Amino acid sequence: MGKCLIRLGFVSAGTLRDALGRSLRQKSIDLTKAVPDPDALALVPLAWAKRYTLLPIACKQEEKILVLAMADTFNVVAVDQLSALLGGRFAIETVLAGESEIIQAIDLFYGFELSIDGILHEIETGEIDQTSLWQDQSTFGHPVVRLVDAILLDAVKRNASDIHLEPEAGFLRIRYRIDGVLRQIRSLHSKYWSAIVIRIKVISSLNIAETRAPQDGRVQMTFYGRIVDFRVSLLPTLYGENIVLRVLDRMKGILPIEELGLAEQELFTLQTMMAKPEGIILACGPTGSGKTTTLYSLLNAINQEGVNIMTLEDPVEYLMLGIRQSTVNEAARLTFATGIRAMMRQDPDVILVGEIRDEDTALMALRAAMTGHQVYATLHTNSALGAIPRLLDLGLHPGILAGSIIGIVAQRLIRRLCLKCRESYDATEIELRLLHAVKEEGLRLWRQVGCAACDYQGYKGRLALVEILPMTEDLDDAVATQAPMKELRAIAMSHGFCPMVNDAVRRLRTGVTSIDEVTRVINLTDRKMV
Repeated sequence: MGKCLIRLGFVSAGTLRDALGRSLRQKSIDLTKAVPDPDALALVPLAWAKRYTLLPIACKQEEKILVLAMADTFNVVAVDQLSALLGGRFAIETVLAGESEIIQAIDLFYGFELSIDGILHEIETGEIDQTSLWQDQSTFGHPVVRLVDAILLDAVKRNASDIHLEPEAGFLRIRYRIDGVLRQIRSLHSKYWSAIVIRIKVISSLNIAETRAPQDGRVQMTFYGRIVDFRVSLLPTLYGENIVLRVLDRMKGILPIEELGLAEQELFTLQTMMAKPEGIILACGPTGSGKTTTLYSLLNAINQEGVNIMTLEDPVEYLMLGIRQSTVNEAARLTFATGIRAMMRQDPDVILVGEIRDEDTALMALRAAMTGHQVYATLHTNSALGAIPRLLDLGLHPGILAGSIIGIVAQRLIRRLCLKCRESYDATEIELRLLHAVKEEGLRLWRQVGCAACDYQGYKGRLALVEILPMTEDLDDAVATQAPMKELRAIAMSHGFCPMVNDAVRRLRTGVTSIDEVTRVINLTDRKMV
């Protein structure tokens, strides 16, 4: 029946695919916007893919799962035959796709080289036709098209948060930011650069002819059967336009608050703060410290049918169902300040402000908090207590701050030690002094080694060091009288405030990270409590 409906023109193949997916409660995928994993394609021969009308799209090595796009996900014969071919090494996971899309994708992806090294060899043995790249946006046969897709796929596979494409005098440097640290992946000849720039501008809908002004764009692609967004930024430099792509993986960005790694008391404090119906909760830290991710985890916890949640960001980083999300647009005169004013007329219960940058934004956010709304916002400060003088510096009156702030969360991201290769050792005398543990004999810490599982870095994954400061009546009174920072700190400590450095020591004692990694991010000599 589906084939008849498509042939008669009543529905498109994509509409039918999505409708079947919803009715069968089966994941569906649009193969026209997907790029399969070369490792997955290598596992399934072309003859098998054509015989059973399936396309391998992802190979999850750690979980030993092979993801297949199939027109008939109930074809158990095909799944069993393929499982036997693979010797039972991989479990089979299926997603629904249109039959015509699968047939086209088989001819497309099986006919070309998809690995970065293979594509580079193909380019080196031929010439780059930039004219065809400019005119035809969807020619997958063009090697530069596949090269850009392969770089993006490789970055997602390595769990990179940013991709840096940096032109130098005679070469192009490609670096990924993995677990918060930049790592050079490879270098390419400068002759590739102009074609790569054109391709990235095309897929992110930027002006190809503009080379002297900064540009910002966005790309959405499907890797490993899931949608991944890339925020694109171009900046003219001495040797060409420098490109940075921020990887926004929706499947990995938002965690339940129980999985943020907070201590039991910290989690209870945070949940208590979230239970208050009005006021502002601030997330503080430097750029790249996970502030927005933390706030989205909090929004996800309160996202219910009876709660109207609205966000204003620059730009929207994670798309969430049931939440009204807006992007700052200076050209349309939609700034943070004007956007908050407009959202307050939309009957919101909860408002998320992407960043407090100036006095107008801060004032509007505080006014929203004082008029019965729960507001979440990010602020660039070094500590939780540092948010108060920062807001005063923006021009806010102390009387407005007092009573309007629910609490402040400050955080940093540090790398986790690889559990497969880390090694323990006896703490040195200097380390014992840093940890205020001179009297503890035989204290053992952990350090990085490096193995194949962590790409010989010694670290795999990241976690947050957090300090949570709930605002009490005593703190509000001190803020209203513009008390010095020393007095604010003493009041906070008397109410059980645990500084971030204490959270770092807790992580060190449990062997989650190393002292080298902690000292890279925070200053252990600031520790005041044992």
